[in-house]
Amino acid sequence: MPLSRINGHDLYFADTGGEERPAVLLGHGFFLDHTMFTAQADALAARGYRVVTWDARGHGDSPAGDEPFTYWDIARDLIGLMDHLGIQDAVVGGLSQGGFTALRTALLAPHRVTGLLLLDTEAHPLSDADYHDYTALFGGLTEQGPVDELLVPLSQQIIGDHPRAAHWRERWKTRPLPLGHPVRCLLERDDITARAGEITSPTLLIRGSKDVSIPRERMEFLASAIPRASSPHEVDGAAHAPPVTHPGETTSLLLSFLDSLGRR
Repeated sequence: MPLSRINGHDLYFADTGGEERPAVLLGHGFFLDHTMFTAQADALAARGYRVVTWDARGHGDSPAGDEPFTYWDIARDLIGLMDHLGIQDAVVGGLSQGGFTALRTALLAPHRVTGLLLLDTEAHPLSDADYHDYTALFGGLTEQGPVDELLVPLSQQIIGDHPRAAHWRERWKTRPLPLGHPVRCLLERDDITARAGEITSPTLLIRGSKDVSIPRERMEFLASAIPRASSPHEVDGAAHAPPVTHPGETTSLLLSFLDSLGRR
């Protein structure tokens, strides 16, 4: 996986290559990294799509840097990565914070986003209740470190009752957690609901039926506000990370949408 200097920051990414079909760029959720899309990258690449997955600042192998940043800054990182790779336009998407980034990318550079893949994400800021709960969680992780008392409920929220939860708990114990500037970015993200109607790209919406992080009504808002958005497709039994726990169904939805773009 290459490391490149993008907008003055080191950014790790994986690129399947290939030029037969449009490029697809996928951003991971908070506490996760680019490997959450391994199954989708493999399947899409086998169909001729070029898939780029990447670690956002403070996650995986991309350092957070010394300065605060916002999801607008991360969206500019993504545009910079496209420039670095010679990708003029692409289908852009992501899960949760990857979706926060994709939405802002579509607003910053609409001519470069040919489609949006939005999984368990929203245009809203954090609710007061979530702000309180997440502040307590991040405070506990800062003070106590990656202890099971905190990691077990965190993995259940993100991954759900699934064997892959143990995999991610082990990763959290052996790699730096996205604390500090990434937390501030998440907690203080702005409200872009008033601008959702500006997004003109065809948009696929997917959510886990058991997701407790993003309420269904937040994705229903996206469906009503983005002119060319689908209704939310629910992955039955999935929590906040369907690509991890239900890779086959998630990949099928992505491929169906991507193939449809080629027929339009």
